[in-house]
Amino acid sequence: MADKTIGVILNGATGRMGYRQHLCRSILPIIEQGGVELSDGSRVQLDPILVGRHESKLKEASEKHGGLKYTTDLDSVLADPNYPLYADFLVTSARVNSLKKAIAAGKDIYTEKPLAETYEDACELVRLAEAKGVKTGVVHDKLFLPGLLKLRRLIRSGFFGRILSVHGEFGYWVFEGDWRESQRPSWNYKKELGGGMISDMFPHWNYVIEGLFGKIRTVYAEAKTEIPERVDEKGQTYKATAEDAAYAIFELENGITVQMNSSWNTRVYRNELLEFQIDGTRGSAVVGLFGAEIQVRDVTPKAFWNPDVPDPHDYMAGWQEIGTDETYENGFKAQWEEYIRSLAEGTDYPYDFASGARGVRLAELGYESAAKGMKIQVPEGRY
Repeated sequence: MADKTIGVILNGATGRMGYRQHLCRSILPIIEQGGVELSDGSRVQLDPILVGRHESKLKEASEKHGGLKYTTDLDSVLADPNYPLYADFLVTSARVNSLKKAIAAGKDIYTEKPLAETYEDACELVRLAEAKGVKTGVVHDKLFLPGLLKLRRLIRSGFFGRILSVHGEFGYWVFEGDWRESQRPSWNYKKELGGGMISDMFPHWNYVIEGLFGKIRTVYAEAKTEIPERVDEKGQTYKATAEDAAYAIFELENGITVQMNSSWNTRVYRNELLEFQIDGTRGSAVVGLFGAEIQVRDVTPKAFWNPDVPDPHDYMAGWQEIGTDETYENGFKAQWEEYIRSLAEGTDYPYDFASGARGVRLAELGYESAAKGMKIQVPEGRY
């Protein structure tokens, strides 16, 4: 197979995620390394064009990175056969219409998550894409992080024995915006603009749980808006209409219980912003975005509960950091390469629109659970 170039439309390339993670840390490094290497040794190079609403921002990004092509006219570039791949980094509320346009134009698609704001819209996108025969991919970046790659290896090796439970902690303190500028955009806290911890993070938890531990059978969730007012980018106080914290229990079909705490209102007292503790009959692990520590059954300390005296045992000392001689890529870049390789070689891609739709479904079931105060069964089905 000869080397070739794929033209890719980067819609929303000047936004926070589109610019930082996708353009700067994925697309440009792939171009600089000479493209994506395929299984036969040939390479696929990328030819990007930046798309957005603000010409000044597009021009600035273009000039900063060597004169990349750009346009504010999405329709014109969707009609251009030189750009067969469409990538979407828009805010969630704007994503469905753009994806429908790309599908109608016959473009293969790689998109940020969540796939849509509603499960109904997500299912429609799956059906439209499958009817058109386009190859789809949805960002599942956390599965490509070093810590979770180490965890996958532990699971495959049988290290845990039978996995009993998973406890995840995610989040950090997001400043309210009054005395110190918030580090997240204000739309994240406005339900009407697609904000909300459940809609943001449950699609992530769905593919992480599916990809590592098993299929989700039930969900119980609590949604909380713990900080009712915040200050936006213009210094205006606004009412937070979306939840900023979510606490959930997922029961899996294989009997594993997964607990996930997700909050923008927590001060970090752990090694990383995201950590999972996995407990099994033969061993346990604490895994973050990068690090992974283990404790095997043979060195597990015999703990005793005695609240009347201080416990002299140093429990942290009994854990061992997993060493590795591997070099890990940025998670977003690694998934981009996997998708491009699958696109060029015509192989099945597991993280497609159907997978993205299941993530949206889990978010909707989380909201239903929170509203009803009850455990909700996850329906059977591919998506």
